[in-house]
Amino acid sequence: MTVNLPSQYDPTETEAKWQQYWEDRHVFKADPDAPGEPYCVVIPPPNVTGSLHMGHAFESALIDTLVRYHRMQGRNTLWLPGTDHASIAVQTILDQQLKAEGTNRHELGREKFLERAWKWKIESGGKIVNQLRRLGVSVDWSRERFTMDEGLSEAVLEAFVRLYNEGLIYRGNYLVNWCPESQSAVSDLEVEQKEVVGHLWHFRYPLSDGSGYVEVATTRPETMLGDTAVAVNPEDDRYQSIIGKTVTLPLMKREIPIIADELVDREFGTGCVKVTPAHDPNDFEMGQRHQLPKINIMNKDGSLNENAGEFQGQDRFEARKNVVKRLEEEGFLVKVEDYSHTVPYSDRGKVPVEPLMSTQWFVKIDPLADFALNCLDESDAPHFVPERWKKVYRDWLVNLKDWCISRQLWWGHQIPAWYAVSETNGEITDSTPFVVAKSDEEALEKAKSQFGDDVELVRDPDVLDTWFSSGLWPFSTMGWPHETKDLAKYYPTTTLVTGFDIIFFWVARMTMMAGHFTGQMPFKDVYIHGLVRDENNKKMSKSAGNGIDPLLLINKYGTDSLRYTMIREVAGAGQDIRLEYDRKKDESASVEASRNFTNKLWNAARFVMMNLEEQTPQQLGHPDADKLELADKWILSRFNQTVRQTDDYLSHYGLGEAAKGLYEFIWGDFCDWYIELVKPRLQGDDADTKRVAQQTLAFVLDGILKLLHPFLPHITEEIWHTLTQTGEETCLAVQGYPKTEESAIDPDLEEAFDLVIGAIRTLRNLRAELEIKPSVRIAAMLQSDSDRERDILTQGAPYIENLARVGQDQLTIAENLNGDSGKTIAGVVGTVQVLIPLAGVVDIDAIRAKIEKRLEKAQAEVKSYAGRLGNPNFVNKAPEAVVQGARDALAEAETQVAMLQDRLSRL
Repeated sequence: MTVNLPSQYDPTETEAKWQQYWEDRHVFKADPDAPGEPYCVVIPPPNVTGSLHMGHAFESALIDTLVRYHRMQGRNTLWLPGTDHASIAVQTILDQQLKAEGTNRHELGREKFLERAWKWKIESGGKIVNQLRRLGVSVDWSRERFTMDEGLSEAVLEAFVRLYNEGLIYRGNYLVNWCPESQSAVSDLEVEQKEVVGHLWHFRYPLSDGSGYVEVATTRPETMLGDTAVAVNPEDDRYQSIIGKTVTLPLMKREIPIIADELVDREFGTGCVKVTPAHDPNDFEMGQRHQLPKINIMNKDGSLNENAGEFQGQDRFEARKNVVKRLEEEGFLVKVEDYSHTVPYSDRGKVPVEPLMSTQWFVKIDPLADFALNCLDESDAPHFVPERWKKVYRDWLVNLKDWCISRQLWWGHQIPAWYAVSETNGEITDSTPFVVAKSDEEALEKAKSQFGDDVELVRDPDVLDTWFSSGLWPFSTMGWPHETKDLAKYYPTTTLVTGFDIIFFWVARMTMMAGHFTGQMPFKDVYIHGLVRDENNKKMSKSAGNGIDPLLLINKYGTDSLRYTMIREVAGAGQDIRLEYDRKKDESASVEASRNFTNKLWNAARFVMMNLEEQTPQQLGHPDADKLELADKWILSRFNQTVRQTDDYLSHYGLGEAAKGLYEFIWGDFCDWYIELVKPRLQGDDADTKRVAQQTLAFVLDGILKLLHPFLPHITEEIWHTLTQTGEETCLAVQGYPKTEESAIDPDLEEAFDLVIGAIRTLRNLRAELEIKPSVRIAAMLQSDSDRERDILTQGAPYIENLARVGQDQLTIAENLNGDSGKTIAGVVGTVQVLIPLAGVVDIDAIRAKIEKRLEKAQAEVKSYAGRLGNPNFVNKAPEAVVQGARDALAEAETQVAMLQDRLSRL
């Protein structure tokens, strides 16, 4: 039976087969003892609660392309997978489950809650990992990590204790982002800035000496209950005379000072601002500078506390209305303006966060950031691609404030601090002494030495910010703090591939942590990719409801098609990509185009194998340079140019450019031209020329599969195994990437052959215009003043005769065309005139009449659409989509008119 591929390509069956093969045989298992320069990538760990979205698919496709390319280059590769424990997300899910059961975590207790959390993780936490498998990612699953697994938990404990002992972790009462819904501090990353149409309230604060009042403006009137000053800009001439005076705070009857501070924006409101140090980050800074009291008016659930006077117990938004009402009743309200501004919302709690004074744990950032800054400025480490993100990253490091690392949650790494509550009447207070240790036993030992044998200890109930463990990810996953083979071989990692939106939150934390604990940056390069935008070029988001499910597209078109689409769409590193999508049909024209490409490759491979007489590329051997014909030399030159170009692009993160270049070479040069050019040789009786054609086809197809494998891993693996008749002992994924044969590259030959192709294309176009049937052989004339062009065309004459369907001895190539050739239709390629004599081939009058009829119809359409668009009633009253449709139809009709007029003139 002939060795070949099935007639139809089935991506579902093929992709599942090779994913299973790679995993079962541990093809991607890294070996630190193996030779080869290391190439290591750690996966940006998705949340364990997550489901695959288009951003994951895009990022994974980018990483896998790089990893597969470097593996085939002979590098010792490790792509390490894993997931993040996602403290807030998991706790939110469990809290909702408990609420539905009529209970809560406090009634359940911490131990039972954590048992339930781990059970949920085991049962439901693998969803995102299994979905990543569908993408065919070449990760080492044997090294899969979880940020709360035993080894990573040990690393977190080690890092915390070291930082604390070095004086870089401290506990204090400071302003934090507070989510009243989850009742926890949240990081900047867990805050979404939303544009809100609200109000700006203007109030009068009377001067205490009775000489007048100042007017302040605020978007949060309830916070005035905690005001401890009014501030103006020291350069603002309007308020020079009142700096140092006091005002009496309405409702609270508290006397507060008027201070001068450069932070005040003279253009905001009246240029006179209220200062609430306990409820605003800018006010907190001013409070620090001017030693102002910090009055917290809010409970952790968002209701007002005893410091709010008559408003105690009211929800913050209810209090807002009531405070405004009271100020209006007492004559302090000046005016209310509509005002659009951004409000920070808790990403998980879905409510506005509240800046709140709270006792939390913090990391001193400056020493960590300084080391990272020095690496960046002195060694360009890490190197950013595109380079423009370097400045963004640097600015972030310069402006970082101390990092709040404690979260009021139960799921996560519990803070390793134990409070000697026996020193503070059995309660944890801001002044309760504590010890930091790696275990209960060590904590007790430390506490006894300080407070005596009767000391009573309670562990801090809070957990660490998820980003604390994620910041250790590049080296904790390799075994740190232990000296392991993986750490010695693969660290620092080679490339981090991530989105621009977490440069600040994740990339900076990793560089600071790695710099401090390992003395070097955790990766050499940071490749920052863009967003996947929808069919309307809008950012995909849950709130907008415009996401596209990658699994739906994978089921419809195949994993390879989706991966290739996203990679090919990248027009320059870091650029956003746009995905065409028809939401009514759940179809994507851009992914369908990639599926068409895979079908083209499949069918081309089937044709080649059908004509190799069951010989493999190895059996056929390398094409003999001395026996190559013009078309063989051309395709080998183009192939090697493509190898060089692809290699150059991939080694410099030009993934989109590499994918586009391969598409053009494979679809155009190989499938559309070379295969067609060699068909007569494959079907002819000359055994020698047939064998050279077979050798060249097999060699180039084998090389194409290797070049394409990082982009389309499944289909190339399937075709390669059939082409090479290789068993299960090895696979394409571990073959060598093609190397450029410089001697085979001949730019002059390529330029010359382009002339031959141009002549064929022009003759084909002329035939199409004249509607000459493919079965009809024609006469053709090629006229050129250039000896070189005529020589090239003469060498390519057999190709021109075959592919342009020119009759035997009916192709004339000359400097001057003497004699009367009768009526002709002409075209031009370069400086060559291409002519087809019409006598006996077509009825020129009938062709003209047909074209004139089409032209008349197209001109009528132009007139009709132009009339509609010239009518103001239509343009102004019809739906925009209808008007745009008319404009598009007019443009198309005008193009038809111009084309038909051109054809008539050439007849």
